[in-house]
Amino acid sequence: MISVEQFVAHAKEHRERAGRPLVTLSYAQSIDGSIAARRGKPLALSCEESLVLSHRLRAAHDAVLVGIGTILADDPNLNVRMVQGKDPQPVILDSRVRFPLHASSLKNEFMPWIMTTEDVDHQRKKLLEGKGVRVLCMKPDRYGLVDLHETLKQLAADGINSLIVEGGARVITSFIFERLVDQLVIFITPTIVGGLHAVEHILLPDMAKKTDINKYFPTVHMRGYEKIGNDLVIWGTLVWMKQ
Repeated sequence: MISVEQFVAHAKEHRERAGRPLVTLSYAQSIDGSIAARRGKPLALSCEESLVLSHRLRAAHDAVLVGIGTILADDPNLNVRMVQGKDPQPVILDSRVRFPLHASSLKNEFMPWIMTTEDVDHQRKKLLEGKGVRVLCMKPDRYGLVDLHETLKQLAADGINSLIVEGGARVITSFIFERLVDQLVIFITPTIVGGLHAVEHILLPDMAKKTDINKYFPTVHMRGYEKIGNDLVIWGTLVWMKQ
């Protein structure tokens, strides 16, 4: 079995050295790389054994992060239910503060932290704070979305040593593009979906014109793989060529 301790070892040292939490990217996909049939519609892919392992991973991390699209489509609890262990701190990327006031994650032990931009709807912010949600206003990135580097710095300042990122596609792509993923756990189910891919496009338009674009694609340094139930689980670290 996968040693969860292997994934979270030295997380505190990593935070102190890098100034940000150790980031694990984890998601389930079909054998053709899809995480949903179409955007905004949930799709259950993992077998029960994989779900148990995913909850073990959650329990081993200080915080779990998803985008607002995942909240609106799936309404996940973002807690630990299938194994014994502590709940991680839910963190939501939500640049337009669309987090619903009836979300399931509001029932958790730890209330969600909403990472939004400085151009926030203050009335909506007050409504969420009235529910006990912590709303943190971050400077926007070059696309007007929540800056991931600043988000991770803020989480580190709040004592978060390890973070598991679970999606959706835009969040997965952004973390990879910004080179903020330290380790990777992918659950692959033997199903062909032909839908929304986990990684959409990690190149900017100007990069696509270059002849040496291979250096922009990360490779996975495989640490291991295992068949769990009907699924195949692979894990490793991401490696980028120097630019």
